[in-house]
Amino acid sequence: MDVQAPASPLSFPAADPAAPVTQVHGACPHDCPDTCALRVSVQNGVAVRVQADPEHERTLGALCTKVSRYTERTYHPERLLYPMKRVGPKGSGQFQRISWDEALDTVAARLKAVAARDPEAILPYSYAGTMGLLQGESMAARFFHQIGASLLDRTICASAGGAALAATYGGKVGMQVQFFAESKLVVIWGSNPITSSVHFWTRAQQAKRADAKLWCIDPRRTDSADKCHRHLALRPGTDGALALALISELIRLDALDHDYIARHVSGFEKLKARALEWTPERAAEACGVDAALIRELAQDYATIQPAAIRLNYGMQRVRGGGNAVRLIALLPCLTGAWRHRAGGLLLSASGWAGRVRNDAALQRPDLLAGRRPRTINMSTIGQDLLREPSAGFGPRIEAVVVYNSNPLAVAPQSAQVAAGFQREDLFTVVLEQFMTDTADHADIVLPATTQLEHLDVHTSYGHTDVLINEPAIAPLGEAKPNTQIFRLLAARMGFTDPCFQDDDEALARAALKGVDFEELRGRGWVTLPIPDAPFAEGGFPTPDGKVSIDAPGLGVPDFVPNYESAEAAPELSRRYPLAMISPPARHFLNSTFVNVKSLRDIEGEPVLEIAPDDAMARGVVDGSLVRVFNDRGEVTLRARVSTRARPGVVNGLGVWWRKLGLDGRNVNELTHQRLTDMGGGPSFYDCLVEVRPA
Repeated sequence: MDVQAPASPLSFPAADPAAPVTQVHGACPHDCPDTCALRVSVQNGVAVRVQADPEHERTLGALCTKVSRYTERTYHPERLLYPMKRVGPKGSGQFQRISWDEALDTVAARLKAVAARDPEAILPYSYAGTMGLLQGESMAARFFHQIGASLLDRTICASAGGAALAATYGGKVGMQVQFFAESKLVVIWGSNPITSSVHFWTRAQQAKRADAKLWCIDPRRTDSADKCHRHLALRPGTDGALALALISELIRLDALDHDYIARHVSGFEKLKARALEWTPERAAEACGVDAALIRELAQDYATIQPAAIRLNYGMQRVRGGGNAVRLIALLPCLTGAWRHRAGGLLLSASGWAGRVRNDAALQRPDLLAGRRPRTINMSTIGQDLLREPSAGFGPRIEAVVVYNSNPLAVAPQSAQVAAGFQREDLFTVVLEQFMTDTADHADIVLPATTQLEHLDVHTSYGHTDVLINEPAIAPLGEAKPNTQIFRLLAARMGFTDPCFQDDDEALARAALKGVDFEELRGRGWVTLPIPDAPFAEGGFPTPDGKVSIDAPGLGVPDFVPNYESAEAAPELSRRYPLAMISPPARHFLNSTFVNVKSLRDIEGEPVLEIAPDDAMARGVVDGSLVRVFNDRGEVTLRARVSTRARPGVVNGLGVWWRKLGLDGRNVNELTHQRLTDMGGGPSFYDCLVEVRPA
């Protein structure tokens, strides 16, 4: 039996053009540092427009193309509107509509049976499909804590960089994004902000118009790189070598702020000895760039103040990503750039919000009642779903509940992930808005609301505001918020703790401490009181208030070559001589928005950017189909012969749903599950391949 046909657009209520228009405060829920404030225009119960809140300083009156079309997503003809059960083979997409009662009874019965054998055989799997504190990990966390299910280490995006910042600065803290507009040197490192942080890009352009110099450090010649003064196209995974050479040159030029180092930096002499081994020539060989370009960047960083670095997460998705972030984070500490509000570094500002987030009240870890379940790393889900029970691993995973994620598309080594989810003895529940690759493999699919249909509270990792998202419209069909779904499941499981009765209003009020909730609700956002130049006089959130170079248990940071590189794996690099990175396509956000036709039409189809010389050597012509392959698998992509790819590196733009790919696969067919040097993160951009005409 085929999947229940979704409602067509005509089945949704039409706005009455004569009806008054009301505006509702919203917040963009997606995994982006900008966390924009929205205004949703509603007419006769229909959301007719989503736009930027013009009064919110961080949003600057503009949204990205993706979110400005959010009504297309909410009223998409393929929205999941009813609970479904699988009636065909896993992955076939064959489902039948069922009632909520049947769905909840089925899920509760299966989870009870598994928990009776071993609750750790149940695994939640979620990430940042929404960044909201309520619809993310509030009632869901309570539910799994009460069961005693396995814990999930949510590593798939930023854990290496986060661990590196914590080791160096004491937390995920940085400069305030608005002050980049005043910087005289802006170094955009491992980021394509035109795609991934448009409001930072606006600040960088303000600085450029005021005669600031912009550098872009990225293996790919991105849209952002095109608009910077200088582009340093290093090999993937060599950022640590570049940072060491910059430190070496700062020492040689005596461009150090000796007073700032003496008072606010711990362990500099050990770093100095290591850095002096890295001349620009040595780093140039590792990075595949001209030594003169490294010297020019070092000279600029030494002499132009205030200097600001916008570091992003692309560069830490390699084996040595944590060490590289630690080294880059030291640069503004050595020159005293932190003395200026327009100087320093920003990777994540989420640590500032940590001062007001009340995660323990939302997630209730006390419900574990002293139990210490195992932790499963989400980046190794493919391996772990196929593992047998053992003393080191624990019980076999028997049930997975997926929400706010699409692991079959986004997790590394996706063929193995698919094999795991295809296990007939694995019970899989997916809370979703659409039939994704992962939902196709579910036993039960539960329809979830979109951002326009539920209440939520948001903090940001790119700025220092807290935002509220009010429900603008009633849930479509029988969709329910994640919070309500887990409340209903808790009741079916027989959980009696009063916390499972908390409604979303109560959760929203409990989510934050020290924030006036009425002010938040009335205005739509509240700005946290962070100093303009938070580390001008030190005061980092480390135990001694100083930047830590020789971090406990980690030592002094160093360059760590990629797992798959000529240095670490020479034989492998001879068979697969091209490094592959998989940066996001401009009109997708991870695997979100891939099914919005207007955005997918802009992207066209899954492509591989390849440098002209690399293409010619392989008989690849522009627009042709190519096989991209390694020992883990292969994927068919459309070749785009372009100088956006540097020689020796190919760019497989992602993340397409597998079933929307040219051959039912995507670039994660080729990535591996080995983890970063710290933080347990994935090494997506540490990947060797070969390319041939299809």
